[in-house]
Amino acid sequence: MKKSDNIFFDLGDLAFLGKNAIIGKTVRIRKPGRCSIGDWTIIDDFTYISCGIMVGRFTHIGANGVLIGGDAQITIGDFVNIAPGCRLIAASNDFSAGGLVGPAIPPEFAAKSVIADVKLGDHVLLGTNTVILPGTEVPEGVSTGAMTLLTPKLKLESWTVYTGIPARPIKKRESKSILKSVRKLLQKYS
Repeated sequence: MKKSDNIFFDLGDLAFLGKNAIIGKTVRIRKPGRCSIGDWTIIDDFTYISCGIMVGRFTHIGANGVLIGGDAQITIGDFVNIAPGCRLIAASNDFSAGGLVGPAIPPEFAAKSVIADVKLGDHVLLGTNTVILPGTEVPEGVSTGAMTLLTPKLKLESWTVYTGIPARPIKKRESKSILKSVRKLLQKYS
């Protein structure tokens, strides 16, 4: 992909863009210097990113995703699939606190902010319209059904499928064949 293929920023401004990575023409990254995108990763069109991100290898971020967090960081592992419409939120306002809310409000009038990094381990699969709140850490192999809410208070277990609001476990994922496939893929593409 040529550096000029994105209409919002120069791909050369990214902190790192891995081998064979694809960034859609209409992906909006507000702070490209804080963003590292791993090898073979794809970020689909109409995705909006307004924080620092580190994305691993062979990862996909589907169309219409939102990754926001201002000064916070979102870290996404290898072999992650984020379905269209997911929201990864690393910064928000405390709506119960006094003060006004929103980025247009001068700091002296603003409500307290909630800022906490979000981390997704390797092999995480997020179903469409999953929402992840500030401070949430999603362990390796977790999968969510559509419209699932993950919060930092949940005790998520590796290789487990979650669904609902709030998320609740419904079954374990089989990891052995997935990890075997990863070894074969990395032998071929490393």
